[in-house]
Amino acid sequence: MLDLGFWVVHHPGMNKLSREARSQILGLMVEGMSIRAISRMTGASKNTIVKLLEDAGEAFSDYQDRTLRGLTCKRIQVDEIWAFVYAKAKNVGAAKAAPDGAGDCWTWLAIDADTKLIPSFYIGSRDTAAAQHFIGDLALRLANRVQLTSDGHRPYLEAVEQSFGADIDYAMLVKIYGDAPGAGRYSPGECIGAVKHRVEGRPDPAHISTSYAERANLTLRMGSRRFTRLTNGFSKKVENHAHSVAIHTMHYNFVRIHQTLRCSPAMAAGVTKSLWELADMVKVLEDWEGRQNSSAL
Repeated sequence: MLDLGFWVVHHPGMNKLSREARSQILGLMVEGMSIRAISRMTGASKNTIVKLLEDAGEAFSDYQDRTLRGLTCKRIQVDEIWAFVYAKAKNVGAAKAAPDGAGDCWTWLAIDADTKLIPSFYIGSRDTAAAQHFIGDLALRLANRVQLTSDGHRPYLEAVEQSFGADIDYAMLVKIYGDAPGAGRYSPGECIGAVKHRVEGRPDPAHISTSYAERANLTLRMGSRRFTRLTNGFSKKVENHAHSVAIHTMHYNFVRIHQTLRCSPAMAAGVTKSLWELADMVKVLEDWEGRQNSSAL
C-alpha cells in the first residue's frame, strides 16, 4: 500500500485528498485500473474514489466543452465503440434493480487525423438521435470546412446533412467482412475489402479513412477498465461511464504525449502551448469546485 501520510490534507472535522493524492488516483484511472484496485493500492475508500471520478468527470467535460471551440481541423474521422452498463442488453430484463441506462452503451468519438485531438465525444445509444447530437456538437466546434469520414452506419447520413448541409466534404468507408479461418467466439471477422462512398462535397480519396478513429477506440478500450472485454470491471451506472470517458479524453488531449507528434494533441492543435501534467488536471478540477461552491452560496 502507498504511504498516505502526504496524501490527506487535514481540516477541522474533515479529511480532503491532497493535490498529490488526486493526481495519483487520476493517473491510475487513466491507466486502466479498477476502482477496487485503486482503493487497495492507495488506501483511499471506494466512496472517496468514486466521488473523485464524478467530480473530475463533470469538471473535465465542462472544461473541454468550453475550450475545444473554434478548431481549425482539416480532416475528421468518427467512429463508435460498444460497451455495456450494469448488464448486457439481453440480460437487463432479468437483472435485479437495473438502473436507467442499463444495457448497451455506445461511445461516439471524433478525432482530428492531423493533430490526433479528440474534439468531441458522446455516450448514448446507436440510433439517429444519438448521431444527431454527436455530429451537431462536433459541427459547433469547427471553425472551417472539413473533410469527414465515417463508417457505413446510416444514422450519420441524416446527422451530417442536418448539421453541415453542403458545407462539408463527406465520405463513408464501408468495410466488408468475411469469416476468419479458425476464429473463436469473440474473434472479429476478417476485413476482406473496403468501399469508399462520396456523400457530399469533394472528399480527397487518399484521406477517406477511419483508421485513426479505430485506433483511438483501441486506446480507450486499453486505457479504461470499463471497456475491457470479458471482465467484471464494467460500469454499473451510465453517469460514471460518461465520467470515465471525460477523464480519459482530458488526459489523452492534454497530458499524454503522442508518439508520432512528440507532443500532446492539444499542443498540436494549438489549444495549449505547453504539455500538461496530472497536477494541471487537478487544478482544472479545483477551479470547477470553486465555481460550484460560489454558485451554491
